[in-house]
Amino acid sequence: MLIGAHVSTAGGLEKAIERGTDLGCESIQIFHQSPRMWRPTKYGDDDFAAFREAMDGSPVEAVVIHAVYLINCATKEADLRKKSLASLCHALRIGDGIGAAGVVLHPGAQKGEPLGPSMKRAAKVISAALKDSDSCPLLLEQTAGHKGLLGRDFDQTAELIDLAGGGRRLGLCLDSCHLFVQGYDVTDAASLSAVLDEADEKVGLERLRCVHVNDAAAPLGSCRDRHANVGKGEMGKKGLATFLSEPRFEGLPATLETPGPSKKGPDKREVTATKKLRKEGLKHRGAA
Repeated sequence: MLIGAHVSTAGGLEKAIERGTDLGCESIQIFHQSPRMWRPTKYGDDDFAAFREAMDGSPVEAVVIHAVYLINCATKEADLRKKSLASLCHALRIGDGIGAAGVVLHPGAQKGEPLGPSMKRAAKVISAALKDSDSCPLLLEQTAGHKGLLGRDFDQTAELIDLAGGGRRLGLCLDSCHLFVQGYDVTDAASLSAVLDEADEKVGLERLRCVHVNDAAAPLGSCRDRHANVGKGEMGKKGLATFLSEPRFEGLPATLETPGPSKKGPDKREVTATKKLRKEGLKHRGAA
């Protein structure tokens, strides 16, 4: 498992590598543009080359891009759907340029519209974005929250992948907090294994390309997407140690998206603490 954190690209793409290195990251996650605006970044070949050079000389082994939260592939509003497609294409092109392990996407929300047509609209946008880019994988994140969100269970994720063409570039991202608050108990080794068996049966674990590591500030099954710092939430240190030591996550980028001790995102102490929890989880599994 390549433990890391979401970091800023302020000052240039390659600055993300520097920030990740300072935090002790083995992998990093970035936004491809401001998460609050539709304005795309104007990265070019020189930026991509500088990023790859910085990464080659660092301990960072993988980078994941997170598509901005403004995107709603399922929307019925033509203008928003057009903007969502443009932003997703932009993310995938940057992913191609820097050799990203994937672009993580929240598939969309119904916003009061029927489920079936919403799923079809989302899949159409996803399919179009893949056709407009070369090779970067697109990873559908298992979501959590209100019932209108798409991708809240493995059946929906599997259907979205199928509707979008089922190509090899379509992948999966699992978030520990999202799974937990949606009612998937991932704090116990046997329960976590059963969850992954279900994911394998319905989606296929060969599509799993990365995980997000977040404690939950809300109880199991609450459907409230509230991240807590590592070991400070409902999952606790023992639960996260179990998640972090799952054998089927071996080799995957594992991104912290926690508030951080100073409410400014994960810091070096939290990255270090997460690595320690993984070691404790592995030790416990070995002794079991």
